[in-house]
Amino acid sequence: MHAQVPSISHRDLPPNGAAFPIDLITGGASVLENILEQKRLFPVFQPIVSLADASIYAHEALIRGPQGSHLHTPDALLRAAAQEELSHPFEYACMEVAIQTWGRIKAQGRVFVNVSADALMELYNRQGRERLTMLVHSFGVLPRMLVLEITEHERVTDMDQLAEVVHQVRTTGVSLALDDFGDGRSSLRLWSQLKPEIVKIDKYFTKDICAHADKLKTIQALQQIASIFGSELVAEGIETAQDMRVLRDLGISYGQGYFLGHPDRQPAKYAQVNAQRVLREREIAVFPELGRAASYGQLKNLATVSAPTVTLRSTNDELAALFLGGPDLHAIALLEGERPVGLINRARFMNEYSKLYYREVWGRKPCAAHANMEPRLIEKNHSIDQLLGILTSTDQRYLSDGFIITDNGQYVGLGTGDQLVRSVTETRIEAARHANPLTFLPGNIPISLHIERLLKKQVNFIACYADLNNFKTFNDHYGYWRGDEMIRLLAKVCMEQCDSQRDFLGHVGGDDFILLLQSPNWRQRCERVVADFDRHALMMFDEKARSAGGIEAEDRQGVVRFFPCTTLSIGAVVIDGSRFTRPDQVANLAALAKHDAKRSGGGVVERCVTKPS
Repeated sequence: MHAQVPSISHRDLPPNGAAFPIDLITGGASVLENILEQKRLFPVFQPIVSLADASIYAHEALIRGPQGSHLHTPDALLRAAAQEELSHPFEYACMEVAIQTWGRIKAQGRVFVNVSADALMELYNRQGRERLTMLVHSFGVLPRMLVLEITEHERVTDMDQLAEVVHQVRTTGVSLALDDFGDGRSSLRLWSQLKPEIVKIDKYFTKDICAHADKLKTIQALQQIASIFGSELVAEGIETAQDMRVLRDLGISYGQGYFLGHPDRQPAKYAQVNAQRVLREREIAVFPELGRAASYGQLKNLATVSAPTVTLRSTNDELAALFLGGPDLHAIALLEGERPVGLINRARFMNEYSKLYYREVWGRKPCAAHANMEPRLIEKNHSIDQLLGILTSTDQRYLSDGFIITDNGQYVGLGTGDQLVRSVTETRIEAARHANPLTFLPGNIPISLHIERLLKKQVNFIACYADLNNFKTFNDHYGYWRGDEMIRLLAKVCMEQCDSQRDFLGHVGGDDFILLLQSPNWRQRCERVVADFDRHALMMFDEKARSAGGIEAEDRQGVVRFFPCTTLSIGAVVIDGSRFTRPDQVANLAALAKHDAKRSGGGVVERCVTKPS
């Protein structure tokens, strides 16, 4: 460990503005110590861009070491500072050179300067609020143009003290930002207690967000938290146009990353050209959807049957009395203390109890002998996945006996098999409105939400409704399994021809699909969908049907007639987003276009629109 001279105190600072308290090394100095002493650090500035209008909102000052040295990069500098126990002196030097340079070049706008929580507290304790204000002013920077970006490299040891320091610093006019939220070191409590004006979202959540629905959902949750605490969000690490479109359309205020602008010694006046083009375009991003149908919460509507219970000491006569007094009871739970351990089925027990001489011989014996000692226990706030195990179990006792409902392990009541089937069915229908369980494509709700986004931005797009011709005949003739295979074929062909960044594909249900296209070559894409599907679908018929061009089957009136092989119809309508206000208007027009296409015998048919319906 190197010897250090005392840090500069308040009275050591010259009146015309001075440095932050950096420990200077007089002898035996390391490379980093020499860099600090000789003031050889320098900042580069990366723009932070408004995603609403492509204007430059601010710059972040990023520190570099001497060119050509092994301590040029920030990672190398941070490692050296930690190894040589110079973390705080290094941070103060970085703050000084960043603010000083920003003031010297008379740059416009705000500057973000990094500082760890511990270094900020120490700096405040040594300099005080007024002295910090004087220091900032001495570098030619107004406090309101400075944003201290708190980096939490280590866990904050005294949150309350940090909150008080932040409050005092904020009274000088300096703003606060929280860096890399979500990287594992950040804390929701830190956000709540400090209430920073800006929170930066870690690049893990922004990288490839165009393809990851879970990241999108996470950022939407962060937006809700930001609304509660009054913070603006900056999305870090934006490197592609696709990711920026999604973040822009999510309503994230600001962005930072190589796609928007690289760090440079001179602050940028404009965002990069490609970023400006993307931010000002009219089309919207296609949000990624979860790849599988989700359960969408818990089965909250499953009725709980209030039923009496028995214990390990209860007799068969006592159990019979309960069943006779409750004719609607399908089962009774067996409890050990307050913990359910078994379930006794009414029909099986009463069948035994009614046998000749049973009451005389066994009436006063414990009823536990009749219990299923491996009952299915379901917590009150259960998920659909827990309950599906009952329906799919090879042990049918779980369906006939039902199950025991608990609350934190304590008995609440019983659930029945028929209630379970009804509730699971209702929940799956609701889930299918979000994601179709056959193709995992977005269902009715995401389709409507995407149309709303298109109309809100007044985008011109093409609404297409795809439907199969003579599909029912194929499904009836070859079976539902082959029918499902054909529907999945249609989904696959549509996905192959859609631009995943511009074109939205949804599955309404059955063989009905919705395409919301922003691609300028939409007609060619639709024609390729029809051609590819018709070619592959033909191979799903047997040789006899392919040779004949179709199959003979009964129609809806029971009359046997010839049905051609299944083909695809797509009805298309050009939508002027400025003329419509509701998704159902667009959906109705697309449905009419589909009917036109089916009447024409297949292919792509465009319907003219005169006014919203």
